[in-house]
Amino acid sequence: MIHFVGAGSGAPDLITLRGKTFLEQADVIIYAGSLVNPQLLDYAKEGCQIYNSAKMTLEEVLDVMFAAEEEKKMTVRLHTGDPCLYGAIREQMDVLDEKGIEYDYTPGVSSFCGAASALNLEYTLPDVSQTVIITRMAGRTPVPEKEEIAKLASHRATMVVFLSTGLLEQLSERLIAGGYTADTPAAIVYKATWEDEKAFVCTVGTLAETAKKNNITKTALMIIGDVVTHSHYNRSELYNPAFTTEFREATK
Repeated sequence: MIHFVGAGSGAPDLITLRGKTFLEQADVIIYAGSLVNPQLLDYAKEGCQIYNSAKMTLEEVLDVMFAAEEEKKMTVRLHTGDPCLYGAIREQMDVLDEKGIEYDYTPGVSSFCGAASALNLEYTLPDVSQTVIITRMAGRTPVPEKEEIAKLASHRATMVVFLSTGLLEQLSERLIAGGYTADTPAAIVYKATWEDEKAFVCTVGTLAETAKKNNITKTALMIIGDVVTHSHYNRSELYNPAFTTEFREATK
């Protein structure tokens, strides 16, 4: 059996209880060594075979899985954050489906959630933004033309930008071209929830300057939008005494 497990955003105690249990039981662990906190491997039992997929191709990862299956061993494929975002899990699952190999998927805490916690931030403030766009800049890996940053920026919703720390000057240019102003609030969060987490509030126009000043070159994500400064929002109707819900009658 193969278990795909989201490792969480960094802190080793943010993995789910289910994910931790699978790690403790695994005979084989294949972990995304470029981003997964190695402290999570402390949960592995003695004798567990551990592979760092940062040094492997897809075919090599699959070969390890196939070998483990032949020996009736349990494998954990440990991905960073929640692997539904930039996790490259579907291509693995498709091959397993073709081979008739059973697997399941345990979700994790994404770094975009961890970044919000670093800033005590709510992404969806009433009358400010009710939409979160999760995206990345085109680099060595392209993005669909219809999802070019400027086109997404035209909505002026809350935006979380992954995998783009080395492209911040271009990111600012495309955000402004799409409709954000240079003084729109922004933030850079480095290694959200890790022990060496850092968070910097800036503006769309100062993203590159802020990263350079603080020596942030990778392992960070950017948050764009007025929610960063959490001001000028209306209170939620859910807890408004004048608003009736399924569970409570209005009292005013």
